[in-house]
Amino acid sequence: MRWIIALMISAVGLASCSNSPTSPTTGTGNFKLMLRDSPFSDAKAVLIAFSSVSVHRDTDNGFTTLGSGQRVCDLKKLQGAQDVLGVGTIPQGHYTQIRFVVSSAAIYFDNASTGAACDATLAPPAGRSSTVDIPSGEIKLNREFDVPASGAGTIVIDLDGDRSIHQTGNGRYMMTPVVGIISAQ
Repeated sequence: MRWIIALMISAVGLASCSNSPTSPTTGTGNFKLMLRDSPFSDAKAVLIAFSSVSVHRDTDNGFTTLGSGQRVCDLKKLQGAQDVLGVGTIPQGHYTQIRFVVSSAAIYFDNASTGAACDATLAPPAGRSSTVDIPSGEIKLNREFDVPASGAGTIVIDLDGDRSIHQTGNGRYMMTPVVGIISAQ
């Protein structure tokens, strides 16, 4: 019996002294996603509610969400301007995708919206409007970028309203997002 206990103690001692690598410590960096637009020219306001914005790191199985809660943006107010769509402290590393989940979109023909370009909520303007269907409810942007430990990264994207929003044959509107990268730092 003592022989078996001595063998077990030796095995535990060897395992703890092995040359197997330990998990590297991961730092974090700050990341900001900015949105601007060349909006749909036939509208006075285009309100899009983003329920979440997330990024995918190449070594992770899932996505990391930026910020918390919904962010509504009036694309018409982002012509020639930009506003924060998502911001957060995320693990350092190499990222491969940005994903936006859209909970609703609407186009307004008679009046502009009031207030900020992007906020947690925006009051819809009065007058004629139509919902805008986004078939998948998601916008995926395959763009690689790096976030260094204790560093910062910013990507500015352009959601092209004129090329993205189309009137269908039955008078409804559909969005097939056309998104471009303006800058990545």
